[in-house]
Amino acid sequence: MRWIIKLDNGLAWLSTFCGWVACAAMILMAGNVFYDVFTRYVLNDVSIGMQEMEWHLYSVVFLLGIPYALRTDGHVRVDVLYARWSDKTKAWINLIGAIIFIIPFSYLIWKYGYAFAVESFSMGEGSADPGGLPHRWIIKSVIPISAVFTGIAGLNMATQALRVMSGEKTYEAKHGAEGLA
Repeated sequence: MRWIIKLDNGLAWLSTFCGWVACAAMILMAGNVFYDVFTRYVLNDVSIGMQEMEWHLYSVVFLLGIPYALRTDGHVRVDVLYARWSDKTKAWINLIGAIIFIIPFSYLIWKYGYAFAVESFSMGEGSADPGGLPHRWIIKSVIPISAVFTGIAGLNMATQALRVMSGEKTYEAKHGAEGLA
């Protein structure tokens, strides 16, 4: 059982790392938006590259925020029912959901997202707008990377559920950064 604890903690660390990257991207995006607004309305200047950088950073926030949301139970589900269930029932729901939905879905996103990013790289795809960002494959690469981390978060949901089923841990009513009591 000790290996599950180590695996669970390691997987949790990876999901938390994704949360930190998403947080940093959010801060950078806020600075970018401030710069765009300032240059547009004060200096009467526009940068297409900086405007494109906004949606690139937003993509990072969204795509790398998913694994963190799964780890901290910040994702959408029917909490009206879930909150009333016992920890063992919650663990079974999380285990089945991770194995049947999250991990296979992550694999599909990785498979098609990887091909999407490779095609973009091989074409040398860049922005169609003058002054736009030149290497569009970089942001498209975040799609399969996010899928890998989402699959890892799904595996983490499964290891967490196994720990709860064994009686070693319990789910809290409100989840903190670690999601377990």
